[in-house]
Amino acid sequence: MSYIEHYGLEREPFSNAPDNRFYFSTEQHEQALLRLMYAVDSNKGLAVLVGGVGTGKTTLARRMLDNLPEDRYESSLLVMVHSGITPEWIVTRIAMQLGVSEPSSDRLKLLKQLYNRLLELESEGRRAVVLIDEAQMLDSRELMEEFRGLLNLEIPGKKLLNIVFFGLPELENCLALDEPLAQRVAVKFHLKSLTVDTTLSYIRHRLQIAGARRMLFAMDAIPLIHRYSGGVPRLINTICDNGLFEAFLRKKKDVDMQIIHSVAGDLGLLQQPLSQMAQEPETDELSEIEEMLNQLEQKA
Repeated sequence: MSYIEHYGLEREPFSNAPDNRFYFSTEQHEQALLRLMYAVDSNKGLAVLVGGVGTGKTTLARRMLDNLPEDRYESSLLVMVHSGITPEWIVTRIAMQLGVSEPSSDRLKLLKQLYNRLLELESEGRRAVVLIDEAQMLDSRELMEEFRGLLNLEIPGKKLLNIVFFGLPELENCLALDEPLAQRVAVKFHLKSLTVDTTLSYIRHRLQIAGARRMLFAMDAIPLIHRYSGGVPRLINTICDNGLFEAFLRKKKDVDMQIIHSVAGDLGLLQQPLSQMAQEPETDELSEIEEMLNQLEQKA
């Protein structure tokens, strides 16, 4: 028997695999999406979303792509998987994604093909939008200059191509490689980690989507999850998944503080020596947890 059966769940509630069913809309994610959509709807050219590891950038990028209907947009999502990308590869890939069927190997001809395709989309009343995930991989001046050149594809009074960068904070350094491009950023939003009360809402949301009929985490475990995860959704998932499995092995109905503390130790998230990892939190930790619990109770 797995912990899914043990708790009467329909599916894993805390998998880190992309799954739109588990999308959790926080206020800041809604604000980010609102601003990015404004940027493309207004043909601002370049927009940027910056956030730490595991804060939901890729999820938001896919959510934005889903919010760009085909009758109004020609859109694509490119994920930069390594730093060995060339300007030629970028332009060719963007051209293909936007509908250029046979991209030329000649740079000037390729740009002409792309420009004509953008004019075609403009005549159809559609906007061209390219979303770039893991944009911090674009860490060369040549690549930044290439994107600046693409943003120059326009007609009088109107840009023909909108680009949205999604990346780690290092993306700021990439933009700084080409000051004229950095100055063209029309919209920028920074994603932050979840607060302790939003962490509680996030956990409840994922449990509900997974088919849970009750809260499977003790309330005093929530501040610990928030503390050890730093409010980062990806780490929250990892801690909670391990917590449910550990509680299942111990034949417990709920995931309590001791289990979360033990799991955090196993995952290397504690600052204490290894011999203390499975012990109770220290006194100052307990005081902080009590304060967080009071905040949760006041907002409940």
